[in-house]
Amino acid sequence: MPFRLEAGVNRSIVPGETIAAISTAAGEAAIALVRVSGEDAIGVADKVFRGKQRPSDLQSHTQQLGEIVENGAVIDQAMLAVHRAPASYTGEDLVEISCHGGALVTAKVLETCLRAGARGARPGEFTERAYLNGKIDLTQAEAVIDLIRAQTDLALRSATEQLSGRLGEQFRNQRQRLIEIIAHVEASMDFPEEGISPDDITTIRSRLESLQSEIDKLIATAETGRILREGLRVVIFGATNAGKSSLLNCMLGFDRAIVSEMHGTTRDSIEERINLRGVALRLLDTAGLRAPENLVERQGIERTQRMLEAADLRLHIIDANAPRPTDFSASSCELLILNKSDLPEHADWSSAGAIRISCKTGAGLPELADEIYRRIGGAKLNAESPLAINARHREQLRRASNAIGRALAAIGAGATPEMFAIDLQEARHAIDELLGGGDEEAVRDAIFSQFCIGK
Repeated sequence: MPFRLEAGVNRSIVPGETIAAISTAAGEAAIALVRVSGEDAIGVADKVFRGKQRPSDLQSHTQQLGEIVENGAVIDQAMLAVHRAPASYTGEDLVEISCHGGALVTAKVLETCLRAGARGARPGEFTERAYLNGKIDLTQAEAVIDLIRAQTDLALRSATEQLSGRLGEQFRNQRQRLIEIIAHVEASMDFPEEGISPDDITTIRSRLESLQSEIDKLIATAETGRILREGLRVVIFGATNAGKSSLLNCMLGFDRAIVSEMHGTTRDSIEERINLRGVALRLLDTAGLRAPENLVERQGIERTQRMLEAADLRLHIIDANAPRPTDFSASSCELLILNKSDLPEHADWSSAGAIRISCKTGAGLPELADEIYRRIGGAKLNAESPLAINARHREQLRRASNAIGRALAAIGAGATPEMFAIDLQEARHAIDELLGGGDEEAVRDAIFSQFCIGK
């Protein structure tokens, strides 16, 4: 499990400090990677590595086979690669040790590096140093997290696009255009006798409207970004014993939930993820809806109701052999599923517009997958540009768009430059924060604390 930064940990970077960490996942593997970065990274390597050449004699981007040693004792055989500043991931001298992937031997290699003068890296500190040294911008740093967490091809494409710098380039372009407009407006404030001509006002308004439209289009991608990063919330609900848990198991392809003929078997929700043709779905199996018989069942049903309110798609599963409940009503925001199609269907459901399936035989499940994909707009998601913003971007872009909107309203009302210049500066500050300006340390803390140690 990745380590997370505890609240209150000081993330300040001390110039010259050399850091080290295991960069590969915990557990047994053929190879593990120990990374060392900083002013003395190559010096640390000289102390712990024995090969034909000293690491300090190696050219950048070369590697050699040797041994990790401490006090003359061999700890492991390893490949050591040297990347000299500034041509490295962090922008500093960087050493990567590829050792055997056992948990104990990897820990021993790291401990040897720490005793040789490095300190343990904090979560995300290698990528944070890459940002501070100008190798990447904040949007690219966020893309590294998304790339690691991607569970579908679509999410992977989106993260790769952002990592390439396209999103950051859009933000920088928007900031530059704002700066040019602000410079024009403030020049008129410095020379009030010249003022701003009607033609200039028309040009400024047109440029601001174009910029606001572009920002609003980016804001509109936030929901797609949420889907790519978090997945769509698909809640399976219905009466007890209708087949909710059976449907979950069928969609997963393995038995995750307990299935029983007893009513009320599922008391708490179960969540699992699947990849439906490139779209991540968070499937939630919920407690059956009926008059609760005890406090635990009541709490489960209340949780089901809360999940239904937050769902992106509701799968209402019904026992097709049972009569239609007197209080039954179908909603346009849910997909009606009649289960147990391998048995005779009750006449009450003959005219129901529903997908008919059998969790027992698998009949109707391909058609159900098609309908879910259609309902969630899967084809549209896969056809769209993979570049999509996250919640932090949306907050600052909304702030910028609102500020530009206020400036446009002031211009329309005939306000003087002094009255709307403040709004333009507010918009610029919002975009600055997207790229790491403003309260930079707080923004960095929020982003890099999400990383695992070693990245």
